[in-house]
Amino acid sequence: MTARSSRTLVKNLAALEDGPVTVSGWVDTVRDQKKVQFVVLRDESGAVQLVNPRTEETEAVAETISSLAQGSFVTVTGELKHDERVKLGGIEVKLATLVVETAAIPETPIAADSGIDKRMDWRFLDLRRPEQNLVFRVQTTLEHAWRTYWVEHDFIEIHTPKLMASASESRAELFEVEYFDTKAYLSQSPQFFKQMAQPAGFGKVFEVGPAFRADPSFTSRHATEFTSVDAEISWIDSHEDVMQLHEELMVAGLRAVKEKHGEEIKALFDVDIEVPTQPFPRIPLAEAKQIVADRGYVVPREDDDMDPEGERQIAAYVKETYGHDFVFLTDYASSIRPFYHMRHEGDAGLTNSYDLIYNGVEISTGAQREHRVEVLIEQAKEKGLDPEELDFYLDFFRYGVPPHGGFGMGLSRVLMLMLHQTNLREVVYLFRGPTRLTP
Repeated sequence: MTARSSRTLVKNLAALEDGPVTVSGWVDTVRDQKKVQFVVLRDESGAVQLVNPRTEETEAVAETISSLAQGSFVTVTGELKHDERVKLGGIEVKLATLVVETAAIPETPIAADSGIDKRMDWRFLDLRRPEQNLVFRVQTTLEHAWRTYWVEHDFIEIHTPKLMASASESRAELFEVEYFDTKAYLSQSPQFFKQMAQPAGFGKVFEVGPAFRADPSFTSRHATEFTSVDAEISWIDSHEDVMQLHEELMVAGLRAVKEKHGEEIKALFDVDIEVPTQPFPRIPLAEAKQIVADRGYVVPREDDDMDPEGERQIAAYVKETYGHDFVFLTDYASSIRPFYHMRHEGDAGLTNSYDLIYNGVEISTGAQREHRVEVLIEQAKEKGLDPEELDFYLDFFRYGVPPHGGFGMGLSRVLMLMLHQTNLREVVYLFRGPTRLTP
């Protein structure tokens, strides 16, 4: 067995007895003193202190340590020792051997105070930070909890195509690509195809996959490529059924994150993960705008969506009034909702839809869908859409489809707000925006 294959992860060292051990990782810091050298070695699970007393016998190792640049990857063997005086975890490894697997260039291109654009240029180095490592372990736990919920509730996972012959939402936000002798479009949403699963008899479906929006926004919460979390269910009575599903899913995800990573999140982000109570508060949009106005802020357009400041204000009201981080804003005007949202019975000006606000930012839109083909056709015409171009979609509803609804949610927005980050780019592995296609 080689040294590397027998390596111990740093996080597992504390549970071992004193004795020989092998660890591998990158050099975080070096303190090169006359009588002793200290190296902080970090791997994917944590950091440990290495110590090398300078003697004639250890001079070869000492010379290697003196030449190490931050970021070099090394494998070391030595004696593990538990010592409460060691600030870093109460353990250290007294070195016996040190092998440089790959040496780093001494001058690093980014520093702790580098701006976000510079850090994004060198994302693989930025990702070495413990905070970033934790972000993606949290993401893994969150997605696993969601998927566990879906599977335990008999959902079917689907993978919808990302190359489309026509738009699924607004043509204004489509990326057009060459496709042999014709044109194709990158999918803005799996909307049409997750709805197709309803007349197919799947009942309940989910998907976690990429989506694309040709939106030239430079805000801290927008991206041109993002991970969309989608669910669609049959046999609902109203959008209330979708909201109940949505809140159960969020509770399951946040509970799993708190149980597995709560202490680390507190240590690295100074954030206490709160598992929300059910039901989440629900406020009709018109009422929410009035509440915001009473707080001194008027949303610019009466017939428009809630703007970012309005979202922050209604979230602050809900936190003060209900002690809750989430709120469903319901009953959006049909003028600002897609043609496939079902409208209120007796009031075609409102839809059976909602936005979910989390810590002051919208993370999701959900709705009951219109399942009557003749109504869909009329609503599409009202939006200026040509029903003939939607024929493949409308066919879903000509052969029997149950009442259904669902939601789409941005994964990265959830992570950003959960960890109280101010920019989406901090929680996206590799960000894509209007001016960023690399790395």
